[in-house]
Amino acid sequence: MTKNRSIIDKKIIKASIIEAFKKLHPKTQIKNPVMFVVYMGSIFTSTIFIKDILSGSFDGFNFQIIIWLWFTIIFANFAEALAEGRGKAQADSLRKLKSNTYARLFVNGSEKKVLSSELKIGDLVICESNDIIPIDGEVIEGIATVDESAITGESAPVIRESGGDRSAVTGGTTVLSDKIIVKITAEQGDTFLDRMIHLVEGAKRKKTPNEIALSILLSGLTIILLLAVATLYVFAIYSKNISGDQFDVTLTVLISLLVCLIPTTIGGLLSAIGISGMDRLVTHNVIAKSGRAVEAAGDIDVLLLDKTGTITLGNRMATQFIPLDGVTENYLAERSQLASLSDDTPEGRSIVVLAKEKFNFRGRDLSHFQIVNIPFSAQTRMSGIDINFDKDITTSLRKGAAFSMKQYILDHGFDFSESLEKNIKQLALEGATPLIVTENGKPLGIVKLKDIVKGGIKERFDQLRKIGIKTVMITGDNPLTASAIAAEAGVDDFIAEAKPEDKLNKIREEQSEGKLVAMIGDGTNDAPALAQADVGVAMNTGTQAAREAGNMLDLDSNPTKLIEIVEIGKQLLMTRGALTTFSIANDIAKYFAIIPAIFSTLYSLGAINGPLSKLNIMSLHSPQSAILSSVIFNALIIVILIPIALKGVKFIPSSTSKVLVRNLLIFGLGGLVLPFIGIKLIDIIVNFLNLV
Repeated sequence: MTKNRSIIDKKIIKASIIEAFKKLHPKTQIKNPVMFVVYMGSIFTSTIFIKDILSGSFDGFNFQIIIWLWFTIIFANFAEALAEGRGKAQADSLRKLKSNTYARLFVNGSEKKVLSSELKIGDLVICESNDIIPIDGEVIEGIATVDESAITGESAPVIRESGGDRSAVTGGTTVLSDKIIVKITAEQGDTFLDRMIHLVEGAKRKKTPNEIALSILLSGLTIILLLAVATLYVFAIYSKNISGDQFDVTLTVLISLLVCLIPTTIGGLLSAIGISGMDRLVTHNVIAKSGRAVEAAGDIDVLLLDKTGTITLGNRMATQFIPLDGVTENYLAERSQLASLSDDTPEGRSIVVLAKEKFNFRGRDLSHFQIVNIPFSAQTRMSGIDINFDKDITTSLRKGAAFSMKQYILDHGFDFSESLEKNIKQLALEGATPLIVTENGKPLGIVKLKDIVKGGIKERFDQLRKIGIKTVMITGDNPLTASAIAAEAGVDDFIAEAKPEDKLNKIREEQSEGKLVAMIGDGTNDAPALAQADVGVAMNTGTQAAREAGNMLDLDSNPTKLIEIVEIGKQLLMTRGALTTFSIANDIAKYFAIIPAIFSTLYSLGAINGPLSKLNIMSLHSPQSAILSSVIFNALIIVILIPIALKGVKFIPSSTSKVLVRNLLIFGLGGLVLPFIGIKLIDIIVNFLNLV
């Protein structure tokens, strides 16, 4: 899948410029009330200008105003088209995966070659090495490695098998080895790939409730300012007649004034902000099924996370050798390593590695010894080797969990000492798992296995705590172990010995208190909880039920991605809030910059300007240059803010009050100051070039 694209992409920019002009259609413009006012104002002023031309009158000032009014519309369209274009580029790469390939339909024990377009829900197809999986389905028989790089962007193949939480397969991916039978679960045109294409290109994007609410607010402000400017026209005519002012406040001037005062900045960028929020998720290989889900991620109060694979690395690792009295640590490590040489589990390999790192026990040639490997079994709950160091003497080395090794030790006539019991209890309190190592039934000591908490995860939880998000760890471990890991990881709460229904109950409990909850899952038993959660992130490696239940899908199937999703949601809300703050402050500043300049000559006496001239603190050259400079600034500021709308405001974990203060200082104060500086500079350039 196409990864993160730069905003400065020539192909996307070229396509977005063309699309910006296409969006001038009235049906498109009416969807954005604020920009529709600008659109109608541009049409109205253009009509007046054409009428004047036909009557033999040309006004260069009006012509420049009209050009910049249309630029304002086009720049807003360009921002939206640029955001959509980045998504469409992602969609194009996915669309290439779609092809009407042949499939091996399995009917009544025999194969039949058919086109993939002929397959229906419930059909069974056979897929072997190098076969392309025709349509989405569930593996009902067999196990195979599958290349999903075309969708996920990850080159490592994944395992797909029947009967587990890794049974879902996606159309367009390729089987690399072995054989599977797939039951089709999607109709043509409604496959996972089809839905991904629609989602990433924004074809089905609907306005979120927050966007609708903000649009209503902006529309209300626009109506109020429209009425204010309309009354200003009557006042201007009256004042001109009384004072004899030479400046004619025409309809073109008033429309320009209206466009400068209404919230065109946020109005022009609002859609781009929403689309870009979903696009930023796509660059992290997460597909959001709606903009509502992205916003909900930004408002999350509680985060439910599985321990294994999310908070910990997923496999217990050997971290310490604890010898009993009379046994050296060196000897325990050497015997532990021998007992683990044939153990292919991550725990077994970690014991070999730890012995090598601590005591430099490297690979030894054991070919001249007689060795019998004792694999782990559900009955004995232990593993190890029988090795003949001497021809006539067999040494039995075993390792296993404490509860299974206790009887083994007693059966061989040795005591299960108090010190051994004490060490086992202490390790359990620390959240570790003790493995007892024996030689011919005699206990030598303990290997401490520990769930390794991921590096930096505690700092991530601290960041979430700063922005008011409660983290809850879910684990099947006993309460003692769960408590120790929760303390080390820094989560706020935990649920030990958790069953699938416990997740659902916890979500409902938090939601009943008015909180928004996010969780991640991959199994069919996670589907109810994923559907109940406000943000349910399903793993792409999971079952079809889980993928359908969630409102987001992580293509990388990385459990820690949930934290990044929350940060992206927060960034979306912060960006919208910041640019709304800037836009409103910007409009207030333009009001005090423009009005005094326009009416500075009212009630003037000879060479002395009127009373409003004292408010013209920028000393703009003339009413005409004030209007033209403001219209130009109003159009250009949209272009200047496009990168912020697309990339988002930098996310800094902090409380809501601190975010508000920062937005007011940076974007509020910036919105007040920048128009004065920008309009003054443009006024200087306009007069230097004699444009008015």
